[in-house]
Amino acid sequence: MRSGVALAAGTLAAGCSTTGVVAHPVAVSRTAASPSANPSAKSAAAPAPRRFPQQPAEITHGPRDRPRVALTFHGQGDPAVAKALLGEAEKAGARVTVLAVGSWLDEHPDIARRILDGGHDLGNHTLRHLAINAMSEADAEAEIRGCADRLRRLTGSIGTWFRPSRTPTASALVAGVARRVGYPHVLSYDVDSLDYTSPGAPAVTRQVIGGVRDGSVVSLHFGYADTVAALPAVLEELGRRGLRAVTTTELLS
Repeated sequence: MRSGVALAAGTLAAGCSTTGVVAHPVAVSRTAASPSANPSAKSAAAPAPRRFPQQPAEITHGPRDRPRVALTFHGQGDPAVAKALLGEAEKAGARVTVLAVGSWLDEHPDIARRILDGGHDLGNHTLRHLAINAMSEADAEAEIRGCADRLRRLTGSIGTWFRPSRTPTASALVAGVARRVGYPHVLSYDVDSLDYTSPGAPAVTRQVIGGVRDGSVVSLHFGYADTVAALPAVLEELGRRGLRAVTTTELLS
C-alpha cells in the first residue's frame, strides 16, 4: 500500500462529523468522466434494499453474539484511492460497505460497478453531501432521490443502504423521506474512526480497534491518506481478534 499512501497524500474528501462540520474541502476531480457513461449496461442489477425485521429503523450495529464487523466507507474523493482501499480489503478477504455521494458517481460512474464486482455493498450517501437534517422535506427528498436515481442508472438498483450526510443520525423527517424513497433502514454506526480529522494512521487504527467489538459498524472515509495507511493494520488486528470484516448486509443476515 505504499503506492496507495503516496497517491492519497494531498487528496481531500468531505468528512461527516457529529457536528456536521467538514474537516476538509471536497476534492475536485481533474479527470471527471461523463455522467452518461453506463459501465453496468451488461451487468445484472445490483441488490435492492432489504428490511431486517429484527433491526430498528436506524441501525447502529449488528448482532453482538457473532464475530463480525462492518467497515463502512463514505464514498467520495480520488477514485484511485478508493480502488486501492478496495483492493487492500479484498487482499485480506474482507468485504466492506460503500455509501456513495451522488455527485461523485456522476464524475466517476465506473466506480459503482467496481465496488459491486468486488463483492461489497453499495449504498446512498445523498446527492451533494450537504447537512441534510437542516433541510426542508422537499430538499431532503431531492438529495436522497437524486443519489438513488444515479445508483439505479448505473447498477439497476437504488443501493442497499442509506446514510445521511453531515450527521451520524437522521432526523425523523429525513428517516421518513428515506423510507418513502425505498430505504427501510437508516445506516448509522457505533464506531467513528475520526479519519476525516487526519490524525495520522496509528491514531485511526487505535480509534477503530479501541472501539470495535462483535457486531460493530465502523465509519471510515475514502480520500484520506491516513485511512489508506491504517487499513492493513486495522484488518490485521481484526483478524487477530477473530473478527471478520463483512458487508453490512452479511452482518445483519
